[in-house]
Amino acid sequence: MSTEATSPVHPARLTAELGQPLSRWLWLVKWLLALPHYVVLFFLWVAFVAASAVAFFSILFTGRYPRPLFDFNTGVLRWSWRVAYYACGALATDRYPPFTLADVPDYPTHWDVTYPEQLSRGLVLVKWWLLVLPHYLVLAFLLGGIKLPLASGGLVGLLALFAGVSLAATGRYPRGLFDLVIGLNRWALRVVAYAALLTDVYPPFRLDQGGDEPGAAS
Repeated sequence: MSTEATSPVHPARLTAELGQPLSRWLWLVKWLLALPHYVVLFFLWVAFVAASAVAFFSILFTGRYPRPLFDFNTGVLRWSWRVAYYACGALATDRYPPFTLADVPDYPTHWDVTYPEQLSRGLVLVKWWLLVLPHYLVLAFLLGGIKLPLASGGLVGLLALFAGVSLAATGRYPRGLFDLVIGLNRWALRVVAYAALLTDVYPPFRLDQGGDEPGAAS
């Protein structure tokens, strides 16, 4: 009898599909093509910080994250991830990211967080700086720090560069490299969701590789 264990689905979920085919040379200029997104994201992240401050006090006094603020902040992270997926954080699609906070069903990557009906009023005081500190150390290595968009340096950026070199040389994005890049980004985004007060579920110290969420129904 099989006793294979499955991991529970984390409330912050990342899925991705490797683009086929991918241009051999477009990756060299994607950072330039994405510049309009970087400009918009700068202002969105300013609003993200302000919305997070309001949400902090709302959770502290009521135990609830205001749904409009939750949807906005989730959307900013989603937008940032799509830009990273296109550009320096993965290079895994040639489809230009849309200018929207909403999920785009036919885009090759998706990120979302399940809305929590209730959040701990006590945890909000410590989870974003103290409890998540070990993960910050991991992110410092994976991403070279938390940047805009989310993944643009460190080990993730180096692996994306390797993928670009492989595309130029062979026209192929190695599947094993894609799975690793997505796994590292999935870890980072779970940490960001927790630190941004979007969930009370502590991010696991686990590298879940591949384009599908572990434990999700196929």
